[in-house]
Amino acid sequence: MRWINRRPSRGSELVLLCLPFIALIIAYLIGSTMRLAANPNDKLLPSPAQLWAAIERMAFIPDPRTGAYLLWSDTGASLTRLGAGLGIATVIALVLGLVIGMLPYMRSLLAPFVAFVSMVPPLALLPILFITLGLGEAAKITLIVIGVTPIMIRDLALKARDIPREMIVKAETLSASSWQIALRVVLPQILPRLLTCLRLQLGPAFLFLIAAEAISADSGLGYRIFLVRRYLSMDVIFPYVAWITLLAVFADLGLDWLRRRLFPWSELERGR
Repeated sequence: MRWINRRPSRGSELVLLCLPFIALIIAYLIGSTMRLAANPNDKLLPSPAQLWAAIERMAFIPDPRTGAYLLWSDTGASLTRLGAGLGIATVIALVLGLVIGMLPYMRSLLAPFVAFVSMVPPLALLPILFITLGLGEAAKITLIVIGVTPIMIRDLALKARDIPREMIVKAETLSASSWQIALRVVLPQILPRLLTCLRLQLGPAFLFLIAAEAISADSGLGYRIFLVRRYLSMDVIFPYVAWITLLAVFADLGLDWLRRRLFPWSELERGR
């Protein structure tokens, strides 16, 4: 049998899934042990005990100055900014993606402009945003919106254009207006793709969030990472990076679960 046709069993799949993570942990432990053996004061690769002590200090012990639990307050601040940015981007992308995908005149008007804007490096706009919008929340949220919205618009517009023409013709035969076709034919087809777009944009959205918080913020996960780096506090940085990764993974899994729950027919398109 060709390798392309071989599939692992459920148990083998679980083992294969775990192997890269186990290898990463083992490599870290070996590197940490070697560096600490050579220099007990080394800060580059903290021991598991040092990592856990930092987690306890950041997550379970109130900050002496503010009385807040820093990990949770930073998480709340970052997720608020991320949620606002992705929420605004979702609304804009859904409306413009639907319009561009359905209406030829709007496609000719907006599609080239959206394609142009999607090529602008969002991080290059960060100084402009801070100058024009100030150092508050507006600039950070706007960066996320600018960073993810054009890509989502193009993706949703392509999905709307891929809807078989026969479906549109059948709706027109039944005397459906353009508004009814948009709501009853096109919209149900692109909503599953909208959730998939959000999943694909989680990584870039976190990147723009961390970059904005690193430059100008007084709370947030990115702010904390760049604050402690001056002290080489890798025992704090590593857990924060791992926590950001877990948040992104949980958000990805949650959006995929929501798609399967709300739009079960989207699984048929994937051949499942």
